[in-house]
Amino acid sequence: MIKLKSKILSGHNKATCDEIVHWIGTNQARFDELMRHFISGDKLLRQRAGWPLSYSAIANPGFIKKHLGILIANLKKKDLHDAEKRNTIRLLQEVHIPEKFQGDVMNICFDFIISPEEKPAIKAFSLTVLENLSTIYPDIKAELKTIIEDRWEFETAAFRARGRKILKKL
Repeated sequence: MIKLKSKILSGHNKATCDEIVHWIGTNQARFDELMRHFISGDKLLRQRAGWPLSYSAIANPGFIKKHLGILIANLKKKDLHDAEKRNTIRLLQEVHIPEKFQGDVMNICFDFIISPEEKPAIKAFSLTVLENLSTIYPDIKAELKTIIEDRWEFETAAFRARGRKILKKL
């Protein structure tokens, strides 16, 4: 039995992340506790809880379903740390996004990929989320293609690698 808050704050490394993900396992209540820490007021706790949160949600996509509204509202905040954005977008690549959230998620992801300030991983994950949503909303394919091509020379290798794969599929 671990004290989750203490474990999250004990260190930010792969071993700690894996230990938390293993402890959560298939236990929804433990995941819910992690989610509470992720949306808490403590900045360091939110940053560090994101990594195991994303991995736990990817391993058990049903866990995140009841929290998607909170996660997406959280993504709209202007003062989010990059770790919070990165880990939320990482998990959104891998889970079903209900129709009622799809418009907000598309807007958020488009904003991330056109922002010169966003970090490469956030942009790359956002590209994948948009590619996934383009199967439901084919009208966004043209906009996605245009943005990838327009941003190409200004972006990192991570953006271009992800963009290249997406362009081939589009």
